[in-house]
Order: sequence, then C-alpha cells, then structure tokens
Amino acid sequence: MDWSDVRVFLAVYRSGSTLAASRRLCISQPTVTRKIEALETRLGLTLFLRDTRGFHPTHEAKCLLPHAEKLEKAANEFEGAAHQARRPNVQTIRITAPRRNFSPIFSAILSDFSAENPNVRYELISTYQVLDLVAGEADIALRIAPSVADERLICTKLSDVRSTLFASRSYADRRGLPSSPEEFAGHSFVIYDPMPAALFLNRWLVERISPEQIVGRCQDAEAIAASVAAGLGIGPLSISFALDYPDLVRCFEPPEGTGLSSWLAISPEAYRRPEVRAFAAFFAPRFRAAYKAERERAAILQAYVPGA
Repeated sequence: MDWSDVRVFLAVYRSGSTLAASRRLCISQPTVTRKIEALETRLGLTLFLRDTRGFHPTHEAKCLLPHAEKLEKAANEFEGAAHQARRPNVQTIRITAPRRNFSPIFSAILSDFSAENPNVRYELISTYQVLDLVAGEADIALRIAPSVADERLICTKLSDVRSTLFASRSYADRRGLPSSPEEFAGHSFVIYDPMPAALFLNRWLVERISPEQIVGRCQDAEAIAASVAAGLGIGPLSISFALDYPDLVRCFEPPEGTGLSSWLAISPEAYRRPEVRAFAAFFAPRFRAAYKAERERAAILQAYVPGA
C-alpha cells in the first residue's frame, strides 16, 4: 500500500472532486484520477461514484475512511518526529521563585542569557512554597532567607535583603509617620498572616503593636503592598519591592536584626548539566550589579516630605 494513494483518496473524499483534490495536493488532475483508479483496482472496490457533479464516496469508501485517517495521523506524527529529530538538542531549566523575584531585573538578565543560549528553554514556577530541589521539583531556586539549610544544595548568595515599614503618602499626610517603635501608638498596621518563618520584620512588628492596631492580614508581599498603597495602614516590605510603588514612603531605616539574604540554590543533579552551570555563572554577577544600582536608587527615593 502506497501512502500517497491513501492521501489522494482522503483529498478526493473531503473535496468531492478530482479537480479540487489536485489543487489541494498540488498535483495534476489526471494524476489524481489515475491514482484513484489504481487504488480501486488494487483493493477490488469501487470507492467513488462519478457523475457531472463530482465524486461521491460509496459505502465501502465510508467504511475505509477512519482507517485512512489513522494512516494520515501516523504519517503526520512520523513527519513531526523527524522534524524534531533535526532540531538542535534543546534543554529546559526549571526555575522557581516567589512572584516578586520574577522582576524586571530577572527578566533582563534572562533575556541576555537566552540571546547567548538559543537552545535553552525555561520553565518558571512562581510560588511562595519552598520546592524540593533534590527531589526534582525544580532545578534552580531564588530564595529569600537568612541562610539555606539544606547542605546538599549548591548555593550562591546574591544580595542582602533590607526591609522596613512603609506607608502611602496619603496615609502619611493624614496621620504622620512613626520614626521609631515608641511612636506606633495611634497608627494602623497591615501584617503577614500566616507569618512567614523567614520574615523577621513581620515578627518584630507584631511584637510591638496591639491586635487592635492590625487592620489587614495578607499572605504575600503583593497583597501587603496593595493594602499599604491603598492607605489602609503601615506594613512591612522589602525596600527593593517598595520601589515598584512610587507612592510609598518608608518610616525609618531597617530595624537591626531583621535583614535577610537572597540566594541562588541549585540541586546537585541539575548542577551537573552545563546549561545550568552556565546560567548560574551568568546570572549571579549581573543580579548583584543590578541590585546594587537598585539600592542606590532606593537611597534617593522613598523619603517622606510632607505635602510633596
């Protein structure tokens, strides 16, 4: 059985004429007619009834149609597999991070790395859950923590993460800003609840305010920032995150003992892959440089000037 004859059979069946089938297949009409006749002879069946209005499938042709379509599907899959085999070897790097870490800085570095490594693909897993890299849930993680406890991971420190309390300018204009914990009385606050284990600033804040002062409870930094920007109250945010909200102003410098670090963590198995090692070597120094520039910008912004 010649697949090209089955292909012609399907084209005639679907189009209803040898002329339309020839146009679809880009072959001559006599060739289409000849192949249909040869197929009918080989099978010992009449597949189409001919008249002036075209070719009409017989009962036998209708019975053969699903089998012909299976051959068509198999041929297309065969061609697709061959096309895939001709492509260069493609690797995928799976990167997990909190939503905040998939930032413009991250995107810019990823764009540059991708331009230099066109055969690498990426799976970005946005979650605040700590995925198990050793178990294969991801290859690389961007994490915010005092340290990375799992000694099996290959870790690189990227930066110090400084956080403090922020309010909107509208809140500050209405109620002023506390310059220290001693001035928390009379103010409203937004906190993380449930409390992230690594966010020391949230614990520091909760220990210094009363439950009556808490006007909002949020599960992630995006919700905290939205609540603070809406003027609901004062809330804990990293300085780099708050830069994305130009209406926010900081109350005071980060309290002592509340700092964290950002880490690039890689599973041992993933680190054996050259594209993963190349990404880590490319990403870390560029992230540090970009974060340094961001800190310099933060030193200028976010200072509260009444009425400004």
